[in-house]
Amino acid sequence: MDDNVLLVEKKEGYRVLTLNRPEKLNSFNVDLHEALRAALNEVASDEDCRAVLITGSGRGFCAGQDLGDRDFSDSDEDPDLGATIDAWYNPLVRQIKALDMPVVCAVNGVAAGAGANIALACDVVLAAKSARFIQAFVKIGLVPDSGGTWSLTHLLGEARAKGLALTAMPLMAEQAEQWGMIWKAIDDDDLMAEAQKMMEGFARAPTVSLGLAKKAIHRAATNTFSEQLDLERDLQREAGSSLDYREGVSAFLEKRKPEFTGKRNS
Repeated sequence: MDDNVLLVEKKEGYRVLTLNRPEKLNSFNVDLHEALRAALNEVASDEDCRAVLITGSGRGFCAGQDLGDRDFSDSDEDPDLGATIDAWYNPLVRQIKALDMPVVCAVNGVAAGAGANIALACDVVLAAKSARFIQAFVKIGLVPDSGGTWSLTHLLGEARAKGLALTAMPLMAEQAEQWGMIWKAIDDDDLMAEAQKMMEGFARAPTVSLGLAKKAIHRAATNTFSEQLDLERDLQREAGSSLDYREGVSAFLEKRKPEFTGKRNS
């Protein structure tokens, strides 16, 4: 495996993961999949890591699958792309969704195909104003994957989801913000400074409650209102047993800034 396809930077309280195949617009091959999955596993097991930032090196965030690995000109057999999705893309987006901490994506350029949908699987998406999101699948005779049909429909509604998926038209970052597909479009020169500021805030935040809020919002898409009320009750019970809740109340009563540890009550 090429150890340089992913740059991992440990910061105080958070981790920065940078896709690092700039000559290929950070498109995915097996080495990048393996490196990113391993890094996310390490994040999940590190009690001192309270948030993760995913971004890309060079002029783009991620162009999706490296089509150089998909040259079938010398083969008469049909490729099983479903097996590829089962092996790599679905586990990756599930892993991102399942992390019980904020996952921020800083989209520094084009996010196309699976690259766009991996970004949308993150909890907060910041994008440079020059960035564009492209559901490029139909250009090569495929359908959106990596959660794209779910994310687009839930974030934008059926009409806009179909428009983006069926035309493969680029959606610029500022339009994506206006439509509610991403959190914020930022001047290119300010993107990483804004992302770092957000990460530093998350590194000092009550991590348990952030993870539980993330879980509740994910469930809201399929729960009835009554089911969601019960879920909120159960998650609030769990949050109330955390050390951060005790600290938050004490800090409020003592009129000081809270010092959250992100720990559950042992």
